[in-house]
Amino acid sequence: MKQTLIGIMPQEQIRERMLAIARGEYKPQPSEPKVWFTSMRSLAKVLSDDNRALLKVIMETNPESIAALAEATGRKQSNLSRTLKTLSNYGIVEMRRENRHVWSVAKASKFKIVAA
Repeated sequence: MKQTLIGIMPQEQIRERMLAIARGEYKPQPSEPKVWFTSMRSLAKVLSDDNRALLKVIMETNPESIAALAEATGRKQSNLSRTLKTLSNYGIVEMRRENRHVWSVAKASKFKIVAA
């Protein structure tokens, strides 16, 4: 499993950086973070102990559905779906769909944090 580089920067600086990239004025280096948070507090909420334990269960069991993951973790499906959507928005988990089945794949298990 690959290591994900996470950056922490104020919202305004993140916005300015994204706009500069969109205008072609700045090209991010491959060594720069791909995932950004506005504070350590928001990062701590997303990568909480519970969510890191969830990532471990996903990697170890490769659940075939959210229902199977809910059963493996003892969490309610609705709560689990919200958590997986948040992790997916940050690129930490990938949600895959086939027909009527939805399951999750962990894309990162190690994290390196860079505070700007």
